[in-house]
Amino acid sequence: MSVAILAIFTTIFATLPAHAATVLILGDSLSASYGMDKNEGWVEKLKTELPQHTIINASVSGETTAGGLRRLPSVLKSSRPDLVLIELGGNDGLRGFSTKKLKSNLTKLISLSERSGAKVLMSEVMVPPNYGPRYSKSFNAVYHDIADDENIMLMPFFMTEIAPNPQLMQRDGIHPNQKAQSRIVEFIKPWIEKALKK
Repeated sequence: MSVAILAIFTTIFATLPAHAATVLILGDSLSASYGMDKNEGWVEKLKTELPQHTIINASVSGETTAGGLRRLPSVLKSSRPDLVLIELGGNDGLRGFSTKKLKSNLTKLISLSERSGAKVLMSEVMVPPNYGPRYSKSFNAVYHDIADDENIMLMPFFMTEIAPNPQLMQRDGIHPNQKAQSRIVEFIKPWIEKALKK
């Protein structure tokens, strides 16, 4: 094959859309468009950024890891995802739940997802500093320990750069507002693309 023809084929394949995949977002209010219309949330905005993929939002405001664990089997069965993004644990932390139980539930969520044939991308989650340094450190360590133990990708907490900025937060000081959603998409999109290629 000549260099010219090879260059043509390379150009054609480079412009082809990426393999279509189904991405399941299993999260809490941070991913469930809390305090705004559904189409204003980052998951809906992500759909326009990744039109070749099917993105299913199974996030529920107030959801804990235990609640996600109860729902996941049926969601996996109905959606058959190629990738599951787990964004849970924040409500466990806000309620002061045991980090041991948090770790157990997250590990089971990962196991269920992988057994269904899906890859897993887990989002790091942090609790506010007023919960005390000991609990906050132990809570955050759970995500890093699981990522190492289960050999999965761990995405940094997408609220880290948003939460300190009042202009990007709702009045409750916990949830991102409409202005923050595009920023969240910019942060998460590369991680999803990377996880799908892994």
